[in-house]
This record gives sequence, C-alpha cells and structure tokens, in this order.
Amino acid sequence: MDWLEGLQLDYGHVIRPLIVGTLVSIVCSVLGCFIVLRKMSFLADAIAHSMLAGVIAGYLLIKITLGREAELGALLIGALLAGIVTVAMVGFVTRFSRIKQDTAIGIMYTGLFALGAFVISIKYFGSMIHVDIYHYILGNVLSVPDEELWLLAIVTSVVLSVVILFYRPLQLTSFDPIMAASIGIPVLAVEYLLTVCTSLVVVSGVQIAGVILVVALIITPAATAYLLSDRLDRMIFLSAIIGVFGFWLGFALATFAGASPGASVVVTMTFIFLLTMTFAPRYGLIADWIRKSSTIPQEIMEDVLGAVLRAQGKSVPISEIERTVTTRNMKIRQAITMLGRQDLVDVDHDQVCLTEAGEIEANRLVRAHRLWETYLEQTGTPEKELHNKAHKLEHISDQATVEYLDDVLGHPISDPHGSVIPADASQIGPDREFVSSLLREGNRASVQRVGALADSFGFKPGDTITMGKRSDGGRTWTLIAEDGRELKLDHEQADSLVVRMTP
Repeated sequence: MDWLEGLQLDYGHVIRPLIVGTLVSIVCSVLGCFIVLRKMSFLADAIAHSMLAGVIAGYLLIKITLGREAELGALLIGALLAGIVTVAMVGFVTRFSRIKQDTAIGIMYTGLFALGAFVISIKYFGSMIHVDIYHYILGNVLSVPDEELWLLAIVTSVVLSVVILFYRPLQLTSFDPIMAASIGIPVLAVEYLLTVCTSLVVVSGVQIAGVILVVALIITPAATAYLLSDRLDRMIFLSAIIGVFGFWLGFALATFAGASPGASVVVTMTFIFLLTMTFAPRYGLIADWIRKSSTIPQEIMEDVLGAVLRAQGKSVPISEIERTVTTRNMKIRQAITMLGRQDLVDVDHDQVCLTEAGEIEANRLVRAHRLWETYLEQTGTPEKELHNKAHKLEHISDQATVEYLDDVLGHPISDPHGSVIPADASQIGPDREFVSSLLREGNRASVQRVGALADSFGFKPGDTITMGKRSDGGRTWTLIAEDGRELKLDHEQADSLVVRMTP
C-alpha cells in the first residue's frame, strides 16, 4: 500500500491519463473493426462532429429551465441524442431522395456542427454557455474528472460485452448482410445496435479525448489491423494492441515534446498506419511491388507462345523471341521458364520449341486473334488498326467468347489478310461430336444425328460425308455424300447436322 500511495503521489498525473487512454483505445479500436469493414468510417466522424450541437442543446436546456449550470449527464444525453438524430437524418435523406449516403453524411454532420457553432456565436446564448470548444475538439486527457472516468469505464464494459455477446451476428452482417438475413438474423436491428454502441463510445470519448482523437482511435488502428490480417478475430486483437500502443507512444511523445496529447497521439497513429501500409508482409506497398514484379502477365506468356508458333515447328532462339515480343527481356525469360513448368514449351539451352500442348494453346491464341480481326473488319474498323485491337482482345477473351464469336461470324476460314484461321482442336476430333459447320475442306466425318433443318437432304446416322469447298463468301457449305452427291447447306442447316470425325 505504501508503494501504491507513493506511486500515486509521484506519478498520478501520468497514471490517470494512461488509464483513460487505454480504455478509450481498446473500446474504440475494437468497435472500429466493424465500422471499417462496413465502410462506416465517415458516419463515425459525422456522429463525433454533430455532438457539438447536442452538447450545446443540453447545456441551454438545463440553463434556461433550471437556471443552473448543466451537469455531465445532461451534456451526454444531449450529445447522444444528437448522434442518433444525425444517423436518422442521414437514413431519411438517403431513402427518400436521390442523394447517396456519403453526400447525406457530409451535409448533415457539417450542418449540425455549424448549428452548434452558430448558437454559441449568438450574443444572447453565448453569455449563457460555458463550453470549452478547444477541449471539445482536441480533448483534455490530462485532467479527467472522476465521473467521466467512471462513465468511460462503464461504456467500455457495456460495448465490449455487446461485441462478445453479438459477435456472430456482427460478423455475418459485416461481410454478407444478405446471407445473414436469409438465415434469420435481424440485419437492421444489428445495424442500429452498432450505431448505438458507436454513439456511446463517441459521446464518452469526446468528453475526454476530443473529436479528433476519438475518430482517429476508431478508424486508424482498425485500418492498420486490416492490412495485417484476413480474419476478424485477429483483426480485433491486433487493432486493440495497435490502439493502446499508439496511444502510449503518442502520449510519451507529447510529454517529451511538450505538445498536445491528442494531436500527438493522432500523429503517432497515422505514422504507424503509414509504416504498416508500406511494410505489411502481405498487403503492404513493398510486398505488392515484389508480387507484381515477380508475376508474369498472361499476355506476355501468350505472346511468347505466338512467337514460337510462327517458327512452324522449329526451335526458336531466345534472342529471336526477345526481338519479337515487346517487353523487358527479364520478363520474357521468366515467361519461358513458366511455360516450361506448364509443359507448353521445351527449352534446350537457348532454343525454345512448342510441346504438343503448347501448340494447341498457341493455335487457340492465333485463332482468337484472327477471329477478332474478322469481326473488327465487319464493324468498320480501319485496316491499320485491326492488328493492334485484335491483339488486345485476344488476351481478354475466354474460350466461350471465342466460340460465340466464331459462330456469329459463320465459322470463317480466313481473316481479312487472307491468313487461315486455325480450327479449334478442342471442338472437333474423333473422340467428340460436333456440328458439321465446323468441318474444313477435305475433312471426313460420320453422321451421328440429323436435325429437322437437315432432314430433307436424306442424311441418316452412320453415313460418311466429306466437306467440300465453301462458296458464296463462305456462307454456303458443300457436303459430298458417299454416292458423290454435292449438297448445299446454309449455316443453320449445317449446324443441324451432328457428326464425328473419321480418318
């Protein structure tokens, strides 16, 4: 006891602020995780600023009706009502007008904050109000009355208890409110519960730490923890640690430099966030730069395949690929290594050749490029722009898109430059059925099914047909029957005949 009494006498001016700061940091940091995940940071700032009007309203009400100075309870009730009114007005404006939530928040919180400042500036009311606006904004953590300390302790206990008891509903509604509603969680009630908790924290914290520090403690530690964790429970734990550590470090800096504790803590918190954003092992700027620099864009890998394919089965020196593909040589060599791991190319010293799988993939790219050139020509694209635009489109098209494009174009055989469009090996072959419109000149196939549109041509399952030369600009298919008959089919009729390739 003697040691505790001595500690209180010698360091009481430091112990009380640290206790207050620790309580504020923990409750703000924990609650801030849900606010950051729900993208409600601006709303927390709005509640904090709008409370000035509530504090002044509560002060005036007590002064005018009872003729005495307002006590802490009246000021807190007024501030809490102001926070609730702010949330209600934001919801009203958002629901019944074209104004979005962020705009409504900006209008309402600045309006209510200005209303409080306006009332104070009126000469008649100004002489009646004794509210320290400077400490309201920056806080007064060095001189916290006992009643405010007890209030903060009660609010901290209540809010942390709510988070523990309702952790699961808060978690589900933060990540997927639609799924939460589908399993019976009252999403709107959970949102109101979180709003009330935010108002309580801000109300109790503003009286002690000021608007700036409370908002910083709610948002900054949670945002910092968000960069360090992918799980909510870990994020909450890290946020609380970062909040307490940032407050203690900022308070020490303020004591050493003789600065304002509130401003010093905010600066420290911001500095910790910037350090984390830069050096975070997974989501930091440096980690992102390393990840991007080591990642090989799919476009480069596909360009390398195309460059090797143009050698028509021969090996290509890496130096030749580096001259053909327009990117950094290091990226090209990394792309060749990656393609080798995927068994798409074989690398022998400085010579590169396609494997069987690589040739199929390269033909798929060439096919997509030439189909896009054909499509772009039909849409009126200038000839000099065909190649560059098709080169971009071939890299962002999936297989389904290319197949649809081929069908819409009527399965063209050549592109606008006269180059042959390769057939898709994944569509035709002896081990799969496909429509006869995909056959090329000279292909033989066995009829599998005959649709209604091709029924009049006399085909029946088991017949062998040979594809002849297409005519009418590629819009008419010539099928040669076993008896030598040449039958002319349009696109829909050829699609109605299902075949299988034969040797």
